[in-house]
Amino acid sequence: MRTIGRGLRAAHARAVAAEPAYPEVGATDRPVLPGGEAGYRVFRRRVRIGYGQEVFERAGDCVMGWGVQRGAGFGVHPDAPAVPGATALIVLRLPGLPFPRLVIPCRVVWTVRAAERVGFAYGTLRGHPECGEESFVVGREADGLVWFEVAAFSRPASWYARLGGPLTRLLQDLATRRYLRAVSRAARGGTRQR
Repeated sequence: MRTIGRGLRAAHARAVAAEPAYPEVGATDRPVLPGGEAGYRVFRRRVRIGYGQEVFERAGDCVMGWGVQRGAGFGVHPDAPAVPGATALIVLRLPGLPFPRLVIPCRVVWTVRAAERVGFAYGTLRGHPECGEESFVVGREADGLVWFEVAAFSRPASWYARLGGPLTRLLQDLATRRYLRAVSRAARGGTRQR
């Protein structure tokens, strides 16, 4: 287990020294995402997750504490809140194996904590299988309706993501559905996975 810890610490140190792997840093906080002209796949998925301040706060806490990723079955290293400039490793483990299978470096490129909107976006760093950005935002409408949205633009950055083609997109869609379910669960008062 110490070897795994050293490996993650070394990977994190490399990620901290890296720069985002794409020029449109922060673009998920804009109404129009960069798209096909830059070779990106673009998507937005939004779900209604409830009503009222409590739902908004629970969902916001989930998002800002990396509960979206953890709830989808990923590990996050280090265990720290999402703040601007934070570098994190998203860790995909295969069931039954004690070691990380895929370690994905990313950096928090923007955050928002406002009365009606809370969330953040991370951008890819060198070593990420994709190149681009993904945001996770909880919003509340004037009537109290609370929603959660995942928005992203990405293109393959690794040989295996390019080779995967439609399978890579299918895996992205699967992860997105798991993100939406994780925040919906947290909004209802379900526990956040660690």
